[in-house]
Amino acid sequence: MSKKDTNCSFCGASRNTVDMLIAGISGHICNNCAIQASNIVREEEGHSAKGKSSNSIGRKVKLVKPIEIKKQLDEYVIGQENAKKVLSVAVYNHFKRLNSSTDANEVEIDKSNVILVGRTGTGKTLLAKTIAKMLNVPFCIADATVLTQAGYVGEDVESILSRLLQAADYDVEATQKGIVFIDEIDKIARKGDNPSITRDVSGEGVQQALLKLLEGSIVSVPPQGGRKHPEQKLIQIDTKNILFVCGGAFDGIERIIASRVNRQSIGFGNSADELIEDESLLKFITPTDVKDFGLIPELIGRFPVLSHLEPLKKEDLKRILTEPKNALIKQYVRLFDLDGIKLTFEKEVLDFIVDKAVEFKLGARGLRSICEAILTEAMFELPHSNEKVFQVELDYAIAQFKKSKLAKLKVA
Repeated sequence: MSKKDTNCSFCGASRNTVDMLIAGISGHICNNCAIQASNIVREEEGHSAKGKSSNSIGRKVKLVKPIEIKKQLDEYVIGQENAKKVLSVAVYNHFKRLNSSTDANEVEIDKSNVILVGRTGTGKTLLAKTIAKMLNVPFCIADATVLTQAGYVGEDVESILSRLLQAADYDVEATQKGIVFIDEIDKIARKGDNPSITRDVSGEGVQQALLKLLEGSIVSVPPQGGRKHPEQKLIQIDTKNILFVCGGAFDGIERIIASRVNRQSIGFGNSADELIEDESLLKFITPTDVKDFGLIPELIGRFPVLSHLEPLKKEDLKRILTEPKNALIKQYVRLFDLDGIKLTFEKEVLDFIVDKAVEFKLGARGLRSICEAILTEAMFELPHSNEKVFQVELDYAIAQFKKSKLAKLKVA
């Protein structure tokens, strides 16, 4: 074959129809095929690196001492000293257990699954999220209120593991060392002291279904979530090394605690200062109180660690606004800064935001809603203006808040 008749060995294009034809030992490749091959190599290398990163999570979990865990939690979570200590120790013991040898002759250490009891907005989810991020392990949040028994409308408990599997980029080994946070665990409490004649498909039935996940067993999980189908390929997940952290407000459990410790809960729930009271009955909580609330003994037995979160005081809420690494005020300052606008707040505005959070009993979670109500108008208009400085004054904050839907809510 003459030089003029040489073709690309990949696509068959002749020398006359391409810009370049590169010669090899026994073949040729045109510039178009070379570019395509280069793109394929880069894509495959990306998948390989992603897989290695995910696998490294599964093979080795960084062991951080309890004091170090708490120090990092302090950067993101204000107050809740007792809960942070309890959770730090539980997580440390759990991953210390995973990193230890599995000699059959050694003592087998059980998991330290955790229940966190505290009112909404006190930091239950944030604690679990921060620890998972710190340890670089897969993490997912599940809402207990949408779970039902198998065969009923809703989600199977196995859907929890589907979310964790997705968070681990479908790396089974990494998934089996992840952390699951189940929120609103109190909403699946048994509806009464005696088992109901009718099926309690979103209460005790879900508690029974959760036992399989918690005790450490092989669970067949649909990789994309949803209901299982005969034709759907299932993935086997061993749950013995997955740490489960449950959180719930357990509204009304204070009365159970008060009755047990022979204290009267006088006026409890009727005072506007409920969120800032100095003493909380939750500090006296025991597994017996959780059982009386409606969780079955078998479920409670699989959560050996029980801790509480104190109601947030006004001082705590103000610190949450300004001090943590991801404090709300810092976030809004950064958002405005991206538009070239310097955002500042009068001190009285911060006090106003905190007072409204206390008044509406929204906890830390409500701080963002109040900030959004105050700043939405400014965030809408200022990017189109030439303003370079914007100070939020008290009169402006009050006026904007009064226009919001939040201001029209009635305080319970």
